[in-house]
Amino acid sequence: MNEEQFTMELRKFLKRFGVGAQQAIEQAAQEHSGPTLKVRAVLTIEGAGEALVIEEELPTE
Repeated sequence: MNEEQFTMELRKFLKRFGVGAQQAIEQAAQEHSGPTLKVRAVLTIEGAGEALVIEEELPTE
């Protein structure tokens, strides 16, 4: 696979992840009671383990 094709496939993956993550967070926020929602995203790459962890507290009110 050439670099351009890899970049396109990577962007497709990130778009699918972003859309799915937003939907899951919005659903959880609707079911959550409290001023903030703790959210954690973990990117795991096979053979490399956890490559990236992002944690945030999102305001829900």
